[in-house]
Amino acid sequence: MTQDELKKAVARAALAYLVDGEIVGVGTGSTANCFIDELAGIRHRIRGAVASSETTRKRLEGHGITVFDLDTVDVIPVYVDGADEINATLQMIKGGGGALTREKIVAAVAAKFVCIADGSKLVTVLGHFPLPVEVIPMAIGHVCRQLAAIGGTPRLREGFVTDNGNLIVDVSGLAILDASALETRINQIVGVVTNGLFAHRPADVCLLATQGGVQTLSAK
Repeated sequence: MTQDELKKAVARAALAYLVDGEIVGVGTGSTANCFIDELAGIRHRIRGAVASSETTRKRLEGHGITVFDLDTVDVIPVYVDGADEINATLQMIKGGGGALTREKIVAAVAAKFVCIADGSKLVTVLGHFPLPVEVIPMAIGHVCRQLAAIGGTPRLREGFVTDNGNLIVDVSGLAILDASALETRINQIVGVVTNGLFAHRPADVCLLATQGGVQTLSAK
């Protein structure tokens, strides 16, 4: 199967985790877009969705799916989103699409986080994919110096502004052996909004698309 076919297969598999009559959280990115397209076919089964970005909101609304603001929703049974990298304990790097802060907020509210990804995203050690960090604009210089001090190579994502009006610094050169500790350490840098490590709130289930079919990984 091609990469697109793998993404579509895992998106279809995620439909089994939806709760009828409830709201679903929806992530951002190419695999999440495939899930939105699949969701359109069964939109009558759900109340609506919470979107993790304006891009996702527009795609959901384009399919006729009602989109709720998160602050009007008390419970999200399931959040479905992709990952840029995921390890065996279902910790992830996310934020390649720049929506990491809103994704992290929706994940925090959701009872269950279902990650959908193709097999290439499963890694032994996180960090080959540059770690996105959302930063308040006036703090870019300070944050980059601090990120360099912990051993990373920070680079401003040129021409990109988040939905929150902030900037993204992508940090390469990290071999992340303790994702929880690094997530906390980076978040404590003044000027950082949050970073793309999802270690304190990992996925509960990962649906992994492979040439042999969709595999289900559970948190260990």
